[in-house]
Amino acid sequence: MKPLLRLPSTWLALPILLACGLTLLTYDLSVDYLQGLLLLAVVAAAIMLFDVHAGIRIPPTARFRSRHYAGTRDGFVALAFAGGIVLFCLLDLTLFPIPLFDKPSSYASMAGGREHVRHVSDMCWVLPPIGLLCARSRWLRNTLIVVGFVFPLLVIDRNRLFATVFSFALVIVLRRDEARPMPWKSVGFLALAGTSIFSILGILRSGPLEHITLPFSAMYQAAPQGIKWLLLYGSAGPYNFSAMLAKHYTNASFLINQLVPMSGSVATAGTDIPLDAPTINVGTEFFPFLLALGPFGAVAAVCVLYGMLLWSVQRLRPTVPLFSLLIFLRVSYVCVMSPFAPQAFTWTNAGFIGLCLFMQVFAAWLPSRRPRDSLHAGLGSASATAVRTLSPPSIQ
Repeated sequence: MKPLLRLPSTWLALPILLACGLTLLTYDLSVDYLQGLLLLAVVAAAIMLFDVHAGIRIPPTARFRSRHYAGTRDGFVALAFAGGIVLFCLLDLTLFPIPLFDKPSSYASMAGGREHVRHVSDMCWVLPPIGLLCARSRWLRNTLIVVGFVFPLLVIDRNRLFATVFSFALVIVLRRDEARPMPWKSVGFLALAGTSIFSILGILRSGPLEHITLPFSAMYQAAPQGIKWLLLYGSAGPYNFSAMLAKHYTNASFLINQLVPMSGSVATAGTDIPLDAPTINVGTEFFPFLLALGPFGAVAAVCVLYGMLLWSVQRLRPTVPLFSLLIFLRVSYVCVMSPFAPQAFTWTNAGFIGLCLFMQVFAAWLPSRRPRDSLHAGLGSASATAVRTLSPPSIQ
């Protein structure tokens, strides 16, 4: 694996720096709006500098390739978990309108119990990794991969689509043969297909962008519609972060609603938050902490998220357990998406990590066939030795 990919900070600091760069290119920012970008960029650079000297690295690809999960207790529990997710995906599509075929705006409707079903079906991103790692039969592997990619398209869930593409591509990279070159064609195809579909889904969900009035740069104005969606999504989080910092706006309710289940809505649309464009209401992972605790709270949130990433990397050592790998896939994804929307400091993310920890313990409690197989092998070897001992010597 390339040394850069083995640095934990690569999955957090580099996306923040990239998003800040996109924001500079997408907007003509005033001086007071630049303070927020500078804060994010300095913290990201400091994390990368610390990470280089910390010495914590993601294990080499040989460690990942040496693990075989199919047929193990962990693999069995993971496949059962995947089966439950597939069931809830089917319930989601059967009991409620399918946004892609009904009307795109219905993707946001969570009435009638859909919210509770979606808490499970939203984990569809984990199906392709489980299929690749745990399924012995080709049809089961392909089924899990197809469901993991198709379900986000049907419900027009761009975030879930990105999570699926990211986890699928990362498993391919982590388990590749070190002697072979990096599979840039496969990873590039996934990235191109994911971003293209993302742009199409953005147009279906929200329509054209002509009604949005923000200080866009000349480069943004000259870009095609699909590229505009990518630039807008990649830069809106840091832009709104910088806008709230410049306006000195405070509101702790959004952070409370995010951290405490059932305490209130986490939606920023339709609230009194003074966004420059009310319909462009995405923020960074650190946006709620900025609103509640100011710049110090935002910096603390970045550091805590980095600590969570280091913890997930440490759990991969030394033998890359299956559920530790799933936790790393999730944590690394929320780190990559941290410049765009809050996903790490949510009770659903904590619930997924807790569920993986429980399944790891539960799988360890399951009876294993290996001791019995070893006993049979030992008895067979002992019997063969006894037969050789009791047999008469051959006559020469």
